[in-house]
Amino acid sequence: MSAPHDLLTGAEVAAMFRVRRNAVSRWAREEKLTSVLTPGGRPRFLRGEVDGLLRGIPLTAEQVEALRATLGSAS
Repeated sequence: MSAPHDLLTGAEVAAMFRVRRNAVSRWAREEKLTSVLTPGGRPRFLRGEVDGLLRGIPLTAEQVEALRATLGSAS
């Protein structure tokens, strides 16, 4: 399992971008922001991707996949 600091809740992402939570949900639906689902079905967002977007440096698809692979392999 991944470390808790690797994933962010929608509320945390919303606070970081200073937007409403439904904006984060919309970004995920529109695939502007990558989300992964917890075993309970809750979306979580990749901290590395969010940090990059906040700095104005979006991740490439390959970088997002590498982050996802890291989360999947961490036990």
